Order: sequence, then C-alpha cells, then structure tokens
Amino acid sequence: MSLHTPDLTKFPPRSPRVRLGGYAILPRCLDKGRATLAGKNGEYHYACPLDQQFLEFAGIDPEALKKVLTKSDTEVLEWIKANAKNKRAPSEIAAWSTWQDQRAPDNTDGREYLNGLHKAGAPNREDIVSWFDVLDMDDFVSFGGKA
Repeated sequence: MSLHTPDLTKFPPRSPRVRLGGYAILPRCLDKGRATLAGKNGEYHYACPLDQQFLEFAGIDPEALKKVLTKSDTEVLEWIKANAKNKRAPSEIAAWSTWQDQRAPDNTDGREYLNGLHKAGAPNREDIVSWFDVLDMDDFVSFGGKA
C-alpha cells in the first residue's frame, strides 16, 4: 500500500458527505477498503451496509473494487466509470448523493436506533437528524472529540 493508506485505528475515514466523481460515500468506502487491505481498519468495515448503498447504485462488485484500491482516487474513479454496471448520468449521481446526504430512518425501529446513537454520542446536539449526521458525530467523538 502507499503512503495514502489511512490508519483507521488513529483517525476516521473521510465523511460520507465527501464526494468523488459526484458520488457521496465513495471516498469513505475507499478509505475503509484500503485500511482493510493494510490491516489498519480498526472498528470500520469495508462493504458495510453504507458502502453497499454506493456499490449497488453504481453496480460495482466490492471484491473487484478491492483489487484496484492500491491506485489513486482518480484512477479508482476511472476504473469505476469503466466497470460500473449501472452507467449513471452526472445529474443522477448528484440527485442520489443529495438524497444520501439527507437520508434518515424511514421506520420506528430505525429512528429509535438513530436516536440511541445520538443520545450516546452527543445528547445536547439538536442538529443530528440524518444517518450522515450520526456517522460524522460518531467518528468525531470516537477519536476524542467533545460533542
């Protein structure tokens, strides 16, 4: 692996809000995959349900993607464009990424789960409403931040 391999035992992967090629989630997925290959993924899991949101939208096999993770983000994005089963227009990618950024639980169980994570990590914050909000908050407090 290169110098760009994240050590997720020391700091979190990129926020799910960070985009590559317009795709939300993708940079975080790449960080977790690279860290997994290097044995530095800590508590993070490659191809987790969040990663699956991107993988399914693009039509990318996680094992095939893992094989190109030694390349730069730009090279991986070019590989994705060439190998995605679901060819998406930039407008589709933008709409999907915006929806992901705002996605919140759509049932009572999911809302209770999100609320539990919120209460455990940052009970005084009133801005935690989406899954990305919870992930960003959890990453911050897991590495010593005060919420």
